[in-house]
Amino acid sequence: MNVWIAIALTAAGCYLVKLLGLLVPAGALERPLVQRLAALLPVALLAALTAQQTFGAGDSVILDARAAGLAAAAVALVLRAPFLVVVGAAVAVTAGVRALGW
Repeated sequence: MNVWIAIALTAAGCYLVKLLGLLVPAGALERPLVQRLAALLPVALLAALTAQQTFGAGDSVILDARAAGLAAAAVALVLRAPFLVVVGAAVAVTAGVRALGW
């Protein structure tokens, strides 16, 4: 039962956050600083999530096959590879490093 309460509270919270976003005046959203922050915030959050998932394990920092896969994806991005190639390179390198037992 506690799980359903948590789900209901989370859904209500998400709805309220969405409603608050709709209530923001249009003039506030047209400011250059707000537009820059809105453009950069998703990138920063995704980068933080990627770093946490790649290098974190509980309370410690680790370097394993995921870091090698992330490095391969970064190289593919620098070479301007298509998105599927970037993901494929990361998967292949991560699997290869894990197969080698590192």
